[in-house]
Amino acid sequence: MTIVPVYNQVILPDSKIYFQRENLMTLSNEEPEIKEEVIFLVLKENKENEHLSLDDFYPIGVIGMIEEMNNNYVLIKTHDRVNLKELNTLEDQRIEVVYTDRADLNDLSEEDNTEKLKQMKKAMISYFSQFRWGIIARQYVNGWKSMSEIICAVNYWLNMTHEEKYALLETDSMAQRIQMIETSLYEFLELSKVSNEAENAQEEDHQKIYREQAIKKQIEYLQNELDQMHPDEVSDVRSLEIKIKKAGMSQEAQKEADKALNRMKQEGSNSPEYGMLYNYLDFMTSLPWKKARNKKIDLNEAEKVLNSDHYGLDKVKKRILQQIAVMELNKKQSGSILLFVGAPGTGKTSIARSIADALKRKYVRIALGGVRDEADIRGHRRTYIGAMPGRIMDGLSKSGSSNSVMVLDEIDKLSQSYNGDPAAALLEVLDPEQNNTFTDHYMNVSYDLSDILFICTANSLDSIPEPLLNRMEVISFNGYTQQEKLQIAKRHLLPQSMEKMGISSSQMKLPDQLLKTIIADYTIEAGVRGLKKRLDTICRVAAVNLVKGKKDFKVTAKKLPDILDMSPLKHEHINENKKPGIVSGLAWTTAGGEILFIETLLVPGNNKVIITGQLGDVMKESVSIALSLVKSMFPKEAEVFKEHDIHIHVPAGATPKDGPSAGITLTTAIASLITEKAVDSSFAMTGEVSLRGVVMPIGGLPEKLMAAQRSGVKTVFIPKDNVNDLKDVPKEVKDKLTIIPVSLVSEVLKQTKIISL
Repeated sequence: MTIVPVYNQVILPDSKIYFQRENLMTLSNEEPEIKEEVIFLVLKENKENEHLSLDDFYPIGVIGMIEEMNNNYVLIKTHDRVNLKELNTLEDQRIEVVYTDRADLNDLSEEDNTEKLKQMKKAMISYFSQFRWGIIARQYVNGWKSMSEIICAVNYWLNMTHEEKYALLETDSMAQRIQMIETSLYEFLELSKVSNEAENAQEEDHQKIYREQAIKKQIEYLQNELDQMHPDEVSDVRSLEIKIKKAGMSQEAQKEADKALNRMKQEGSNSPEYGMLYNYLDFMTSLPWKKARNKKIDLNEAEKVLNSDHYGLDKVKKRILQQIAVMELNKKQSGSILLFVGAPGTGKTSIARSIADALKRKYVRIALGGVRDEADIRGHRRTYIGAMPGRIMDGLSKSGSSNSVMVLDEIDKLSQSYNGDPAAALLEVLDPEQNNTFTDHYMNVSYDLSDILFICTANSLDSIPEPLLNRMEVISFNGYTQQEKLQIAKRHLLPQSMEKMGISSSQMKLPDQLLKTIIADYTIEAGVRGLKKRLDTICRVAAVNLVKGKKDFKVTAKKLPDILDMSPLKHEHINENKKPGIVSGLAWTTAGGEILFIETLLVPGNNKVIITGQLGDVMKESVSIALSLVKSMFPKEAEVFKEHDIHIHVPAGATPKDGPSAGITLTTAIASLITEKAVDSSFAMTGEVSLRGVVMPIGGLPEKLMAAQRSGVKTVFIPKDNVNDLKDVPKEVKDKLTIIPVSLVSEVLKQTKIISL
């Protein structure tokens, strides 16, 4: 089998093609033989045979057979199209291919085909008759057996681009292909007759259309020549006209752009509307309308990228690799929209960038914090002065790619106003079933967003509307342990800070023990953002000293308060003094887990409840439930409330607190107070409580247990239904804690010795 690469040439099935024998040998690097099969492959660009790959060819070729051959010429009869699957270039520059057959769609009757062929021959003979050699050409034309043979014979005369010639081959429909052939040939014939307008006066109506197209092409050609000769004199209108043609817009968008361009021509440069129309067309032409090809994904390489950029986050990386694997198998964006939820500084935004690097796609970040106008998502209508596209389409325009990785950052910070609900506008954007026809008000035409991989980030789920949340798959980013923070600081944060400040490793070193001190005493956070700020501060101080002439800069624990310009932070720590009515609880905050002390006190009064510490409505309800539960469990001891008020306080008083997970702690604290039995200070607990005394599950368990371990707690009571969440807790935390699952309040009271066993 002989493989022949061709460029800018029409090769169709059911046609005869003549080659000079020498030229055919040059193209194929093989000696032709009678009855040998030949495959014509169409090059995208004119290239030599050396180092040709599959990407250099269009995916469709034509197969034929050598029927005649002499010393000078070779006649090849083509018969079918093929789909190119694999291609290899051998050392001797010969090409080997793997292909499958591609069937034609025979949607044209034999009568119509015969009639069109007859008319085409007649038109060609009429054209050739004006030349002296017209009689010889007449015999040649009458020998043509198919439309394909005609178009292949006059291929070099036609005013067709390389892409248009391939489009003929690509078309499956016989009726559509013959229509394209007919159009191209009549264009050629009419173009040749433009100089003799009188002869065309009697042409049929459809030929007038071909004439117009031919003239437009000729004008366009001349205009392009002028633009190349005088590039500085190209007008805005002409520049936009060129951009519109090259943009590859959809039919709907093309129509809208042409409409705006015509208005721009009519208005003139002095019109107030001229600038608005120019901005609109400039934006429309900057969008990536053409579908981007997804690059082959190496899952092992993607895993290496994620591991090199981020330490820990094993569960998160596992889910991301699953998403990437599905996308590689389906060859398209598939699966749920990912929502990364976690405290600030846990790596949500940065891992999204790593995903883009792993997929070899463009990265776009859109900040949604504080957005309260629907137009920020969907764009402004062009009836407004200063109208702009929405952030989604603007980000897409800047990326220049239709399959980018788009991060919608801080989606939980969206808010509503009289200007609409931006969260509702995102419902369409984040729905794979709807976003293929997303319409920006500024564009006023639909755009396909289905190839974009959307990733959202949030610190909390509380403020995200339920319909929007249902469209996303939540992936939690738990806080880092002390050991994880140490590794992140050593591998990423410190080298980045030193590089940013221009400090070499020989000029400053921070030992592990010093990094641990910075982490433990100068940061309170679940992530590493505050740690990064501390390291940046140290590097800046080091830079000052190095510029002043010091060879190196040494950091010690004693120098840290002066270098960082701050005292060591005071962490909440268990109180060694055992007093009735004081119990340690565990809370989740946006900065991670924290230990929370519940303090209760009886004062003379008449059964009033005093609550301080800025407790929210949910926590106030937990106080009422705890009081009722304790009164029912300890009726005798509860008699004390007749002559006393109970004061419940949760430090620190200036910090707002809310949530149901303090129920078990409140119940234990009140029970401890009225029974006058102190709870061991090394105990801590978390869980919601019902009026039946049942301990119900809570959220944020990993962060809470890390806070307990950091604060010196030894034993923690958790709801039994949260046992499955322990798999997300780091081993070093679990090893230092005694974790007791409970299902009833009575179990906690027995373990704390408030109730006798």
